[in-house]
Amino acid sequence: MKYKITGNNLQLVVIELEAGEKVYGEAGAMVYMSSNMKMEAKMKGGLMKSLGRKLLVGESMFMMEFKSGGGKATVAFGGNAPGTIHAIEIKQGKGFMAQKDAFLCAEDSVGLSIAFQKKLGALLFGGEGFIIEKLSGKGTAFIHACGDFVEFNLKAGESLKVDTGSVVGWDESVSYNIERVKGIKTMLLGGEGLFLTNLTGPGKVILQSLNLHNLAGALSPFMPQKQQNTSGSSGVISTLLKR
Repeated sequence: MKYKITGNNLQLVVIELEAGEKVYGEAGAMVYMSSNMKMEAKMKGGLMKSLGRKLLVGESMFMMEFKSGGGKATVAFGGNAPGTIHAIEIKQGKGFMAQKDAFLCAEDSVGLSIAFQKKLGALLFGGEGFIIEKLSGKGTAFIHACGDFVEFNLKAGESLKVDTGSVVGWDESVSYNIERVKGIKTMLLGGEGLFLTNLTGPGKVILQSLNLHNLAGALSPFMPQKQQNTSGSSGVISTLLKR
């Protein structure tokens, strides 16, 4: 498998497959593909894992599988919001944890499953909720998030405190928990929320410079507001009554 990530902050990952190679991705993530690429909806991991994705994460039970129908074939994937795509090399026995909306696509040899936060603080106050996705097996996977990515390689015992919701993913070896912001004044007037994510190495941590929640908040004042009719009538009848 060969791949190329193109674009700046509206990126695509273009993957070239040889005969016998397969990739799979989220339903709706495919942007274009060559005429000799075959596409098929499948329940990745079987019925129970697929049902868990539907019930717990709210995503489709089906993944889209792509394979060459003969010779070199090309398929491109893109995220559902302005942002960045990053390749993650998954090694046997060393999983990678990602926020529930970060997964984009992966080689067929990479497994995707649902995982739960282990710490009570993360369960109750984590910006991404208590459900995360775990990438395992061996191969290349691609994740997507808003804005640009910032990557840290934490040493054993080294910690990083991050705005809740800005964490995209981390190596399975990284400890993850939520801390309450200290001080009543800071909590109420700081504008940074009540909780911070605490990540402790060893391992890789990937952050995003912008998250969907903040993006939606910034765009909200510019969105058209739905006008409500206080008269209890609507349409032509309402217009005639006002006359």
